[in-house]
Amino acid sequence: MSNGDIFLARQPILDRTQTIVAYELLFRGSQANYAQIDNELHATAHVIVSLFNEMGVQSVLGKERGFINVSADMLMSDMILMLPNEQMVIELLESIEITPLILEQCRKLKQGGFTLALDDFAVMQEQYQELLPIIDIIKVDLTQVAEGALAKTVQKLRDYPAKLLAEKVETREEFEACKKLGFHFFQGYYFAKPVVLTGKRVEPSTIALFKMLSLILDDAATAALEAAVKSDSNLTYNLLKLVNSVGVGANQKVDSLSKAIMVIGRRQMQRWLQLLLYSINDKSQSANPLMQLAATRAKILEIVCRCLNNQDTALQERAFITGSFSLLDTLLSLPMADIMTKLSLHDEVKLALTQREGQLGLLLTLIETLETGDFAAVEAQLKLLPGLDAAMLNEAQMASIRWVSSLNESK
Repeated sequence: MSNGDIFLARQPILDRTQTIVAYELLFRGSQANYAQIDNELHATAHVIVSLFNEMGVQSVLGKERGFINVSADMLMSDMILMLPNEQMVIELLESIEITPLILEQCRKLKQGGFTLALDDFAVMQEQYQELLPIIDIIKVDLTQVAEGALAKTVQKLRDYPAKLLAEKVETREEFEACKKLGFHFFQGYYFAKPVVLTGKRVEPSTIALFKMLSLILDDAATAALEAAVKSDSNLTYNLLKLVNSVGVGANQKVDSLSKAIMVIGRRQMQRWLQLLLYSINDKSQSANPLMQLAATRAKILEIVCRCLNNQDTALQERAFITGSFSLLDTLLSLPMADIMTKLSLHDEVKLALTQREGQLGLLLTLIETLETGDFAAVEAQLKLLPGLDAAMLNEAQMASIRWVSSLNESK
């Protein structure tokens, strides 16, 4: 693995309406490489430079902000100034000792336009007394706050101007409790990890969209596509609206579904369906972050399969649908096995989604591990996939992030 290889994990940060407003970025080169580097500051700087020079802030974050963890050495270094102050949030690790020099540097950075966050806050410490007045965001670690002490902790923090971010939110109950206490932002597995949530409804149009996408990728007959569109009035309206809009290429108004499907074409329709999934705006169901995660998985799996199986376009399509449907159990609050009985999917896709078996299953497991930031486990799993290396994975990951960003810009 070369020194240029970078693993990147992004965890979404959401506001009170469950809209993504930022990402926490976790990244590093291979464990083996960094074990050979004595200076942690230089190692971190190398990764930051690679991330923002080679990958590009726009590709990684789109229009959102990025939270990046910094140690005391990095905080005190001029290299911190390489970060774009208008989009990056400097997240002070809880291990930093708050000395007069640290305080002075924090003030300078804030005057320079940087946003400052304090990571993993649990209990008030004396060293925080001078720091908290200049902190913009306090990340409260729910797992570290003593049971029953959260309300008192929040009450104390209200004396300071910082907004509060609840991190490690793992259940709906925790999210609702933190909302009532006045937290502004939220982060945790509840929003971005496959967790089946009971009592959740999904609009019929959501199910119809998934079925339609399944038919497209399964190369179903036009008659089957037309029947699927007819099953949902919103789909019918949106398809005709799209095909009659500027830029699709029709020279005359289209008023029949069969003609609309023919004019728009299957590849264009696939992209349209993905955009419609993004347009679903039921914030109470956390649909937005989950769909962004599913879309990123879909594209990275498609690209990786292209690297491994250059000529097998059918496998690439199956890889895309595997990623797209990998969060269906969360979205529909149903076991994945039950969902598979209702969709006409290739057996290889079903095996990957229900058992994480086969090549697609191994690849899906790899991507899920990459999302957690466990980069040592990523390296171990790469060894199970001959022909795929870190460079390919990194390139596919960045391409998928750019693709999802383009979808967001097209909405």
